[in-house]
Amino acid sequence: MPAAKKMTPMMQQYFEVKRGLPKGTILLFRLGDFYEMFYEDAEIASRVCGLTLTKRQDYPMAGIPHHATDNYVPKMLAAGHKVAICDQAEPAKPGKLVKRALTRILSPGTTLAADQLDESRNHYLCALIRDKRGLHAAWLDLSTGEFQLATDPHVQNLLPVLTALEPAELLLIEGDFNSWRDAPHDDPDAHALRDFCADRLITELPGYHFETASGARTVRDALEVLNLEGFGLDEKHPGLGPAGALVYYSTENLCAKPENLRALQEYRSARTLLIDPATLRNLEIFQSSRGTRSGSLLSAINRSTTAAGARLLERWLSAPELDLAEIRRRSNTVGELLGAPMLLGELRETLAHVRDIPRILGRLQNRLRNPRELGGVRDTLGQIPEIHRLLAEFAGSLASGYPDRIDALPTLCDLLQRALADDMPNDIAEGRAIRNGFDPELDRIRSLTRDNKTWLSSLESDERTRTGIKSLKVKYTGNFGYYIEVTKSNLHLIPENYIRRQTTVNSERFVTDELKQKEKEILHAEDNALLRERELFGELITTVLDDSIALSKSAEALAELDVLAGWAVLAREWDYHQPEIDESDVLEITEGRHPVVEQMLKAPDTAVIRGNQSFVPNDTLLSCTGEQLALITGPNMAGKSTYIRQVALITLLAEVGCWVPASKCRIGLVDRIFSRVGASDDLARGNSTFMVEMNETANILNNATDRSLIILDEIGRGTSTYDGLSIAWAVVEHLHSPAERGPRTLFATHYQELTQLDKHLSRLRNYSVAVKEWNDDIIFVHRIQPGAADRSYGIQVARLAGLPAAVIDRAKSILGKLESDDTSVELSAPQARPRKKITVKATDDSQINLL
Repeated sequence: MPAAKKMTPMMQQYFEVKRGLPKGTILLFRLGDFYEMFYEDAEIASRVCGLTLTKRQDYPMAGIPHHATDNYVPKMLAAGHKVAICDQAEPAKPGKLVKRALTRILSPGTTLAADQLDESRNHYLCALIRDKRGLHAAWLDLSTGEFQLATDPHVQNLLPVLTALEPAELLLIEGDFNSWRDAPHDDPDAHALRDFCADRLITELPGYHFETASGARTVRDALEVLNLEGFGLDEKHPGLGPAGALVYYSTENLCAKPENLRALQEYRSARTLLIDPATLRNLEIFQSSRGTRSGSLLSAINRSTTAAGARLLERWLSAPELDLAEIRRRSNTVGELLGAPMLLGELRETLAHVRDIPRILGRLQNRLRNPRELGGVRDTLGQIPEIHRLLAEFAGSLASGYPDRIDALPTLCDLLQRALADDMPNDIAEGRAIRNGFDPELDRIRSLTRDNKTWLSSLESDERTRTGIKSLKVKYTGNFGYYIEVTKSNLHLIPENYIRRQTTVNSERFVTDELKQKEKEILHAEDNALLRERELFGELITTVLDDSIALSKSAEALAELDVLAGWAVLAREWDYHQPEIDESDVLEITEGRHPVVEQMLKAPDTAVIRGNQSFVPNDTLLSCTGEQLALITGPNMAGKSTYIRQVALITLLAEVGCWVPASKCRIGLVDRIFSRVGASDDLARGNSTFMVEMNETANILNNATDRSLIILDEIGRGTSTYDGLSIAWAVVEHLHSPAERGPRTLFATHYQELTQLDKHLSRLRNYSVAVKEWNDDIIFVHRIQPGAADRSYGIQVARLAGLPAAVIDRAKSILGKLESDDTSVELSAPQARPRKKITVKATDDSQINLL
């Protein structure tokens, strides 16, 4: 930064704004038609956006046209930078420093512009604090106004929903992340918070912004209420501290109070099916192992036609219901829609024309006002009468419930249809947003403009006749206004009343006194027309926002309809059936299929590779008090992992109200889904593959209840054979336990020794994946059958993987010697430790020994 005495007044103004910004924020400083960046900001923007870096008085600078910010700001945000916008607060006047003001700070968690958001994904800003009472959190989607808080004494009860939210930005108290990162090993909650926060954009704020009392005041002011009792909240709720931090931060970034906050809801983990972060990842619920939405459960079941519907589906998967009545309502509605395919098709076609009302309202309420947004409100309201007509054709909840929740707002609809032009401009400054005939005063001003432009056309024709210059033209530019252009070859024909204004390469530009006078009239009329349009546009926005609550409620119902109609289409496309959901302890699936893998097998690119295979369905029967633990053996690649995952995914689908890929299904409510499936090391945090596996297993054993569903795959494989077998054995015993009931569990393993446990654990059943043998080769049939596998077929799988023949032959030789327990033969490689035969002996009813 240069010394103040050497800075121009404009640069002094720049640094006054810059000093007030959070560290690391890129400042876009409006200079005429450009936003300029200086010093380090210019260098960063040059790298991130590919801008040309120039110099002004020896300091770096870079600029972007003011109308092109939408092309560059998203790149800065995606790179993790915050962006401040400083606009001119008054028209520029010669010789006077223009007043400028900070109008908005954009951050990944507070951006609102449509081109800076993924329309199909929620966009959360989240705040967290942890104290002796537990974990307290709040999250806000500023683009829609969704606002929730939560508190729980157990960190692991809130991390599932927080992970599912995938917040774009986290607010933490200064120093908290470092304390979690450096916490001792005996503080697993701190490590879990560290892992949750890692690789996310973190903004640290002073601790006083998270205080409960000040947070309650801030939230009350934002919601414009005297107290929070109407939201069922006590003013000492610990989540109000983080909620207040969210409102403070949003206010700072918007440079105004957020105007689209209308309610604050409390999230309670006891009301939802909890899915821990490892299981969200292992089951690929929101993104595949490749890190994309494609290949995820969310992608497989999303048939929504609207952006709001896609986001609602994401929220339902983030916090699946435990309310039986709501689950059944959704499921039954899918059935109603599926039962009337013609009406379903018409309904979805109509819903496809519904615009993103929640985000449109969010932008209008927070001063991002685009004429096309009003056009979106008009277009949506225009579809509602047809939606009402279609719903009336159904019976049940579709006809009785939804029409009352979807308000057609006929008065507002009529106003917008009369007021707005068919083709709306992107910016009100372009004009022509208001329909002719709506406002007499605007029509009068526009008539002046039309008459004047007719006069200009006549002038051009008359002057050509008068001068004999056939190429004479009347033109306009922003710099010179209206002028008469004459080519140089015709200059000898110009009359005396032409006044030269400018010389170009091939022509001369002239004006006349009459033309200058008419120019004033035209520009004055255009300015007046635009001014009147702005007034009318503002009045229309006010009228729309007066009905914002009704619009929001209607949008919520329309999004629900969209999701459920999409599920009806999904059920028809893939032969899904309605599950039975109850409070029993049974989990029974007949001919179940993996919802994602089944679709991938039929996908055009996959079908070419795999020969258009069909998915092999399988049955499942589990009960907390009966067949509680299914122990599944069989070779790699046979389908064990796919099978246990599909059971978990079918359970999840049933509990969000979706139909399921099975011919029959009965699910007793599950309170948690846990998985220990697959693992990779986490070297950045000092964790080996085995440590990751043990961390996930510990979380399951410490938090599972007898209403949980657990899927485990290859416990103990990351260490020595005996250590791994011992751990897997102990885990099975712990899950079975002496109690009369336990969590429904699918346990896939290669440890054949564990299959002997069915003789002594009454609720354990052995299953295996069927394999056919042919000439020392194996054929996977992917069928789950009762009974344990008799061998692992590891060498045959190795051959399928392409190991050299010499390696395969040597492996067979070694295996034969190990299986015969012949230790007298020397092995040419490093001495192999023979594997002892392990059997189970029960000395009494409760004790199992290894011999």
